[in-house]
Amino acid sequence: MNKAQDLKQSAPTTPGNKKLQGKYDYIIIGGGSAGCALTRRLLDTTDATILLLESASDGVNISSITDARLWPQNIGSIVDYDLRYESSKNTGNNLLNLPRGKVLGGSGSINGMVWARGHQDDYNGWANMGNQGWDFQSVLPFFKKIEDWEDGESDFHGAGGPVRIERTNPSHIVSERLINAAQSFGMPFLKDTNGRSPEGVGQMVANISEGKRCSPFNGYLEPVLNNERLTVLTNAKVNKIEITGDRCTGVEFNWFKNRIIVKAGTEVVLSAGAIESPKLLMLSGIGPWQELKALGISPKLDLNGVGKNLHDHVLLQGLVFEAKVPLGAVNNNLSGAVAYWKSNLKLSRPDLMLLSGQVPFVSQAIAAKTTFPLNCFSIAPALIQVKSRGILKLKSSNADAPLHIDANLLGEKADFEALVNSVEIALELASQPEMAELIKKIHVKVKNKKEIAEFIKDAAGSYAHPVGTCSMGTDKDAVVNPKLQVHGIRGLRIVDASIMPVIPAANTNAPTLMIAEYAAKLIAAQAQ
Repeated sequence: MNKAQDLKQSAPTTPGNKKLQGKYDYIIIGGGSAGCALTRRLLDTTDATILLLESASDGVNISSITDARLWPQNIGSIVDYDLRYESSKNTGNNLLNLPRGKVLGGSGSINGMVWARGHQDDYNGWANMGNQGWDFQSVLPFFKKIEDWEDGESDFHGAGGPVRIERTNPSHIVSERLINAAQSFGMPFLKDTNGRSPEGVGQMVANISEGKRCSPFNGYLEPVLNNERLTVLTNAKVNKIEITGDRCTGVEFNWFKNRIIVKAGTEVVLSAGAIESPKLLMLSGIGPWQELKALGISPKLDLNGVGKNLHDHVLLQGLVFEAKVPLGAVNNNLSGAVAYWKSNLKLSRPDLMLLSGQVPFVSQAIAAKTTFPLNCFSIAPALIQVKSRGILKLKSSNADAPLHIDANLLGEKADFEALVNSVEIALELASQPEMAELIKKIHVKVKNKKEIAEFIKDAAGSYAHPVGTCSMGTDKDAVVNPKLQVHGIRGLRIVDASIMPVIPAANTNAPTLMIAEYAAKLIAAQAQ
């Protein structure tokens, strides 16, 4: 096996022509949103040397990444790992795509750029599960630290941070009509849809400025790529984490034709996301022992919760309306308005998000059955509080083998019922005068709950927000403690969406960056 100092002469050099060292203070696995943010903050707050390993390319100068209007072109392209959830009768046995960013910046470089924090009770709930210090008031400063908010600094927002945050302006006819219709329906107008307890309708907030994506890569990592203490390797495929006794000592990875082991002087940090982080733990012998033994993997630590608690938001794509008048040029991220609402008035807080769409947002199953004219728009309901839980498992000890990824979408009856109600609410919004006068034809007609249920099976899919597979907590199935350290292994921490014990009622990019900001403070404090 080649060691770091034995790299072949033909191996590409690192950015800045830096020589790869045999040891770094910190090795960060994954250059997605969390990895970019954590790397930057550790450079800012410590004098440590850092190796950042990313399995994909850098993605620089790809127009579908930079131009906010083109983001759908990323899905299924060369910058998408294009994973799949296991099919299920709950979703009509249809193919369920799971986009994951295959580029520096990860999914934060290919997603729809919706900037949402969630409800304050999301984080208070984490704290109530035994995760002291993760309540909303405690995490708010880390959300603020990310932001360069268009209205400037306040008690609730930050200014001067790495990621520019703006309301989606100028607005679009579909967004304007949805906001007006929602108010006629009875929803209050939200000046800021990122309030403590968002319930109502307003302009979407997005990490977009002047039509361009403000990505975690651009904001956090790109400005420090030439830092002498940082080495970034793209196209570096991690095979496993090196464990000696009860300590993580380094990482084994493939870089082009070289198999390399690099040592970590202080910590290895997994920031590979809710799919790859548990996969790497299990390949390294950390996970459910019996499952690992059955695959011929030598167990190092029996952690039953690895790969468990997988869950995701559910997005309905198929409520399409033909307009009477030209809709005009698309802008922003092809959306612009968002509503947070309850599927049932008995709920304590909203469990639905309804998004405007300037174009037809349709699932593959719907697209296969229906042809849509050009002048169409959509309303896309999403279930943002989910009760269903799934699992991720290895199928093989081969690091390149596909995984068993089953989010069990709509596995719980309550989730399905909530989405039935969401369709009814969306159609009520479409029937309000402000929206109805825009509509020429509804392309997917559903007249009763039975027809809605059949529609949901075809329209439902992942909102591409997988979380929870290395859950934070103190119970028997927790993988990391509230300091994000893996239970039972020294020198190993996880910093990404996999640690979320319960998914926030929001898109997960902002919460993931918050976790990275929080983790950087924890690590820097320990380094002092």
